[in-house]
Amino acid sequence: MARLFGTDGVRGVANEGLTAELALGLSMAAAHVLGDADGLGGRRPVAVVGRDPRASGEFLEAAVIAGLAGSGVDVLRVGVLPTPAVAYLTGALGADFGVMLSASHNAMPDNGIKFLARGGHKLDDAVEDAIEADYRGHADGTLDRARPTGAGVGRVHEYTEGFDKYVAHLVAVLPNRLDGVRVVIDGAHGAAARVAPEAFARAGAEVVYTLGAEPTGLNINDGVGSTHLDGLRKAMAEHRADLGVALDGDADRCLAADAEGNEVDGDQIIAILAVAMREAGTLRRNTAVGTVMANLGFKLAMEREGIGLVETAVGDRYVLEAMKEHGYALGGEQSGHVILLDHATTGDGTLTGLMLGARLAATKRPLAELAGVMTRLPQVLINVKGVDKSRVGECDELTLAVKAASEELGGTGRVLLRPSGTEPLVRVMVEAADHHQAETVAERLAGVVRAQLAV
Repeated sequence: MARLFGTDGVRGVANEGLTAELALGLSMAAAHVLGDADGLGGRRPVAVVGRDPRASGEFLEAAVIAGLAGSGVDVLRVGVLPTPAVAYLTGALGADFGVMLSASHNAMPDNGIKFLARGGHKLDDAVEDAIEADYRGHADGTLDRARPTGAGVGRVHEYTEGFDKYVAHLVAVLPNRLDGVRVVIDGAHGAAARVAPEAFARAGAEVVYTLGAEPTGLNINDGVGSTHLDGLRKAMAEHRADLGVALDGDADRCLAADAEGNEVDGDQIIAILAVAMREAGTLRRNTAVGTVMANLGFKLAMEREGIGLVETAVGDRYVLEAMKEHGYALGGEQSGHVILLDHATTGDGTLTGLMLGARLAATKRPLAELAGVMTRLPQVLINVKGVDKSRVGECDELTLAVKAASEELGGTGRVLLRPSGTEPLVRVMVEAADHHQAETVAERLAGVVRAQLAV
């Protein structure tokens, strides 16, 4: 039986794979596992519930709240806010856990349920497994638990102060104001469409243009946001801004663009912030955390700057685990998930963009110059769809093809092939000193994946 939880919660096509019944059952299970009244001194557990603007989030939110309140959990409904805002509020309000409804950068028909532990932290695999076991036990009738009645049911409260409380937190943790920095913001028609422009304005930046700032419930990530940078690039050139910031649907990631419209990816952002934090004495253990997908140029830059680098598996949860275990302050992914652990418990795209703006304001240097701390080596990533991603590690032909490609590249490049943790596809990544070579090898390997893992 396939595991319900992926690398970032439970996701699926809303009302198909991810139904109201599933949302109801999972929230009841989470109430039992995360909100067990034992040890709470007799008080009722409290959960913060938020969502992104997807239309399906409306009925899924209703199902989640019904499951929680029906299980004796008091609910603080914060409405449409970014994932990192729900995480922050879970900790700041002393809630026992949080729930975020979002499929992040995925297309509008998808949605997801992400549970957060006390303090706003992501769940360990063991806790997710416990929630899933509880859910399945009730679904098949092997578990039965009395439900509260009367005064024992949970109450639902509208927490309207969440927006201002979160924005105030973002501005308060900045090392300096952003006065004089001209910014373009792409909110992906998502959860930060209002939050991000407000935070930048309060921090002193001049928000000269916004796009992706009119969510309808149907247009999230549609041609905008961190996975579609063309609009941001064009706006940067038109408005002569200093910094372009592109968020994704739930605003837990951020990519940027310089004054000429050139992309500044997650690796470059981490490199810029690592140098800034080292200078400020806040880069604990003088080390940043990245993943195996980080560009080789990023690794070389950290080595040149005398900054340590710890590598993890792909996924911001693994970056976060390494940061918490060893006490690091900065980590993230090339995709734009950047974790600033002194100020957030998860990736926070708005905070990341603000920190970039603060660095521009403090140094008076253009973003292109700051990003020059590292040189990106040619990297080609191909997402191969329509294949059985579960067989990646079992296919001998694929293993041999990867080995041959690695030998061909030698010490000037590398190959990484892995199944996506959130989508039904296999990612083929190739780095090489020459873009043509990287593209050729990647296309060849993608062909092997299609041939060997076809469904």
